[in-house]
Formats: sequence, C-alpha cells, structure tokens
Amino acid sequence: MSYTKEGVKQEMLDNKVEFILLEFTDMLGYTKNVELPIEEMDSILDNEAMFDSSSISGFSDIQESDMYLVPDLNTFKILPNKIDEDRTARFICDIYTPDGTPFEGDPRQILKRAVQKAEDMGYSVNVGPEPEFFLFKLCEDGYPIRQRNDRGGYFDASPKDKGDKVRRDIVRVLKDFGFEMEANHHEVAQGQHEINFRFDDLLTTADNIQTFKNVVKDVASNHDFHATFMPKPIAGANGSGMHAHLSLFKDGESAFADENAEDGISQTMKHFMAGILHHASGISAITNPSVNSYKRLVPGYEAPVSVAWSHSNRSCMIRVPSTRGKGTRFEVRNPDPTANPYLALAVLIHAGLEGIRQELDPGAAETRNLYEVVDETVPTLPTNLKEAVHALSKDSVLMNALGDHTSSIFIEEKLAEWTEYSLQVSQWEIDHYMNH
Repeated sequence: MSYTKEGVKQEMLDNKVEFILLEFTDMLGYTKNVELPIEEMDSILDNEAMFDSSSISGFSDIQESDMYLVPDLNTFKILPNKIDEDRTARFICDIYTPDGTPFEGDPRQILKRAVQKAEDMGYSVNVGPEPEFFLFKLCEDGYPIRQRNDRGGYFDASPKDKGDKVRRDIVRVLKDFGFEMEANHHEVAQGQHEINFRFDDLLTTADNIQTFKNVVKDVASNHDFHATFMPKPIAGANGSGMHAHLSLFKDGESAFADENAEDGISQTMKHFMAGILHHASGISAITNPSVNSYKRLVPGYEAPVSVAWSHSNRSCMIRVPSTRGKGTRFEVRNPDPTANPYLALAVLIHAGLEGIRQELDPGAAETRNLYEVVDETVPTLPTNLKEAVHALSKDSVLMNALGDHTSSIFIEEKLAEWTEYSLQVSQWEIDHYMNH
C-alpha cells in the first residue's frame, strides 16, 4: 500500500496510536528500534528523528555519531494486538547523514543500489524466501534449553508435530501485517519448522524477512518456546536454511523464460546463474555469515556443498524448479536465515547482473548426486567463515556492491569472530585429545 504523510497521520489519529516504533537493521542483520511517543509524530514524519549510530554495528565512529531515521511511509503498520497490546505504529527506516544524504553503510541503502543497477539494465527482480527455524523449550527462568519442542519429522502431523498451533498463530499475525501466506509445515529435523510467504520485489522481501523473524520470535515466546534461526543448533540434524527463489523481468515479461529452448529457460537466466556461481565463494561470506553457518554446509544434510546448478538435483547450490512461463525461476540453496537479507540479496543481484553483462556460462546442468560423487572439477563452497571472508575480500564485484564502508568493516568484524572462535576449546577436543 502506498501512503502519504497526511494519510499516515490521519490513520494514527483515527486508531488512537500512543507510540511510534522506528525500526532499522544493522550490518550484522539484527533489527534495531527506537520508540517515541505519538507527540513526536510531526517531527518523525518530517525526518527529524535523530539517533546515536556509534554503538550500532557497522555504522559510524563516535566522532560522527549523529544520524537520522527517515521512515519509509510504505512500511507503516499498526502492530497487531497479538504482538503489542498497546496502540503502536511501526515504520521501517532508512538511515541518513546530517547533510541529508543516504548513509552508505545502511544495509537498506545497499540493497536499493542493487535494485537501481537492475533497473538501469532494464530489469526488475522478484524473490521468494524460505526461512526455516527451530523451536526450543524454556527453563523455569525463561531461558532457552537444548530441548526441542517435538519429535516430528518432515510434513508430520499432530500429535508428532507439536508446533502446529505456534505456526498457525505466526501465520495469523503475519496476515495482519499484510503478508500473503503460502504453506507452513514441519521440517525434516525434530523441532524444525518452515513457513512460506509470497514472493515480492527485492526491498519489500528484505523488509518482510526482518518482520517475519521478529514475529516468529514474539509468537514463539507467547507459547513459551524459543525460536532460533541459528543454522545448525543440533549436531547430527539437518540445519536451517533460507533458500531464495529469484526471477527476473523485463518490460513485464519473464527474462528467464524461453519457450523455444529445450529446457524452457533463457540464456539470460543461464548468464545470471553463472554470475552467482562464479562469485559463490565470496557471496557465501554474506549469505552464510557465521562460524556456525559452515556446520550446516556439509554433505548429507540436504544443504548444498557443490557450486553447480541442476534442474532437480538438491545437492547443487542452484536448482531450477519445473515451473515455466512467468513462474520460471531458480532457487539459491546455500543462504541461511542469519544472513542480513539486505546485504544477501544485494550481492546475489550484483553477481547475477555481472553474469549477464559478461555473458558467463554456467556449464551443463548437473545430474549426479554430488553428495556421493567425488569430482575435483566441481568447485565447492568454502568450508569455514575465514575462507569465505578471504574470498569476499578478493572479489571486486561484491566489494563494490557492499561499498567501501561496509565491506571493510564487515571483513574486520568477521575475521575477529573467526579469531575468537579459533581460541575456544570444544568438548570434542577434550574428548579426543585429553588422554594424549
């Protein structure tokens, strides 16, 4: 829905809104917010809401800390009662500097630059995400414990699936937010769940992913569960991914469909896929941004390892579903839900567009189960965060997509994370080496 400033004001007054919540996302993908009373409505809508950005990951130094939260009127929403019993309105904001220019380190601005690059080439992009999550029980003090909410498996029904009521409440709240909901079901691992919502343009989808994650956590808490989007919370079980279905349009028609091609997909689509495959190692630093991410990306647990594409083979990083015509798309299978959605979509789009520009070739579709075949000619994704960050630092296309500010701080932050992890001594090491 498209809102005007006066329309937003009137709706807040008509609904007796008391508080206004201004949301934004930091470099690491965490939602941040500041709440102001309704008396500040005019100054907020006049883009005068200032905050100290020096304590926000990836933003600014203490000597350059003043930033402005500029609400995107199209993200205006009065929060559903199930989330907030008070009358609270929410805006998702862009970050601006005191001189009135967009802040280059704002993840939302970084995605907007990718959208603009696509538009400059005559394209628009839609994306449909599939974020997965686990539900864990809480202890008496309200903190999560490593005990999952059920023993259900893929598509299991109640009583094995004890998360159905939680998922239904999540769906109800998301519909109140204006989401167009699709399927929800129990996933493969015990305590693992998936709720799908309809695809949309890049910016709307990134906003929706952040809203989705917040709603999932809030509703789960209302049911006395803890929801986590951690990629691999349980060793030996399937991890949680966030597959992304991408489709490209030009002049309102699918740029990926070609009814004259034997497989129904265009050369443009193959170039776009090739761009993502070519930059896959660096992309993974953004789409799989944690130490834990790489414990999901291992053979045998339905997560991709091989940098290849296929029509139906789920052992590949990219899979092309059978739908053709306007629904022609491909699925990038390696991202996980800890990724900052703005940055993740930005690097995928820049890489794909570069593939079109250079007319890159993705090679033949893979038909083998690459979990079971050893073929050194097929490249693989990085095996750990350090490898991925190193690949990112050498990839000029991705570094330019992120911009100088974010790319340098992101790499510094992630190398520090890897160093901190490397200094830890795990129980596995104690069990295996203590008797030496």
